[in-house]
Amino acid sequence: MNNAERTRRELMIRAIRDFLAGTLSEEIDRIPIDLRPRNAEANRCCIYKDRAMLKYRLMALLGFGMEEETDEARSLKEYLADAVAGNNHTEPVLSVCTVGCHGCVDSHVQVSNACVGCFARPCVASCPRQAIQVINQRSMIDRSKCINCGKCMTVCPYHAIIRNPLPCEDACPVGAIGKGEDGRVRIDFSKCIYCGKCFRSCPFSAIMERSALINILDAMKKGRRVVAMVAPSVTNQFPGSIEQLFVALKKAGFSEIMEVAHGAELTTLHEAEEFFERMARGDKLMTSSCCPAWVEAAKRHIPDIVPMVSSTPSPMAYAGQLTREKYPDAVTVFIGPCIAKRREAQSDPNVDFVMTFEELGALLAAQEIDVISQVAEPLAEPAASFARNFARSCGVSEAILQEIESEKPDPNRTKIDEKFINGLDRKSMNMLKMYAKGKLPGNFVEVMACTGGCVGGPCSLAH
Repeated sequence: MNNAERTRRELMIRAIRDFLAGTLSEEIDRIPIDLRPRNAEANRCCIYKDRAMLKYRLMALLGFGMEEETDEARSLKEYLADAVAGNNHTEPVLSVCTVGCHGCVDSHVQVSNACVGCFARPCVASCPRQAIQVINQRSMIDRSKCINCGKCMTVCPYHAIIRNPLPCEDACPVGAIGKGEDGRVRIDFSKCIYCGKCFRSCPFSAIMERSALINILDAMKKGRRVVAMVAPSVTNQFPGSIEQLFVALKKAGFSEIMEVAHGAELTTLHEAEEFFERMARGDKLMTSSCCPAWVEAAKRHIPDIVPMVSSTPSPMAYAGQLTREKYPDAVTVFIGPCIAKRREAQSDPNVDFVMTFEELGALLAAQEIDVISQVAEPLAEPAASFARNFARSCGVSEAILQEIESEKPDPNRTKIDEKFINGLDRKSMNMLKMYAKGKLPGNFVEVMACTGGCVGGPCSLAH
């Protein structure tokens, strides 16, 4: 756990404890001072900037972004009252805290002091733009010509040429984040796919997600039926078995549990049917649709591939339908590792809120509930094992293949030729553009925005 994660979780635990104790309204404005007293060692330039960042992180925990702050004197207590009243359900689900942004230099290739001005000069020979020359026995890069291709880095025998990164921008697969006129980063939400890669990569923790945690806790405190819809990616996030985790969830305040893997079973069935229908009508390619970040990427950046994206709802959507049918008046909470699910839930009437694994871990820690010490109870309706594997890369394809193999063989059906995109980045986005043009093999492409699948989500406890 790094310092950014530790601080984030520490704030969550403190806020949850105070809210459940009924003291958060009185204590919330003191939290930044309590956590960073005047004589404490500062993590940033000064203790006051530390406190400012804690304030804005608490605002995000209440569901508000720094962008919404029109009066700097407004107290966190007032934001808390707005959150409890439900006035925090605004778009977008990500927020940039410019106070915390370091204003890192733009990503570029540079020559370090390790350069010895060797006779071979492979860096000069490899540069496609003639941007490198040797001056006073040291390689120099002309910034006006350099395209940051990195070929000089690859050939340097002394590893003297390095890339100086802009972490958030380098992590974004779709070019949705960059620096504004003030040198601080901005997210272009017309391009953003909410994959959370910038959130995870920013070393200054300046990119924040807007939480619905207070709304969930408030529903629990008011005695409403709150149903936890737990994603298949929960496996290995907590010590102990899934049966023990579900017991712990009920102790934490959830009335009922819905395993989203049941939704994955329906997604598998309908996606297999859709694949064969598409192939029968002459389509050449279909992609998976369970990853909301991928669906957003297709719509915003690869319009040619949109007709090829499966129309089958995601496991969360199916689980939401099942939950709403069974508990029509309940508050439904999807629990997973994904920021993009917050975005998906905004347009799904069957999912009221999204809680991340980080937030769930904080909820259990705040109430001192140890999962592994719980007495397991048998699940009334355990999900199929293939559905629980949905959350890892190749899991969707394997589930569909298993569904096909369970049926009576049909010699007239098109054989599935599955391919995988294991994590979205700029290279894989270019590959998907090639798939859209029919220039790469395969008739079914499983796309996961996170490396390793949903188990590698940005809000996981165990990455």
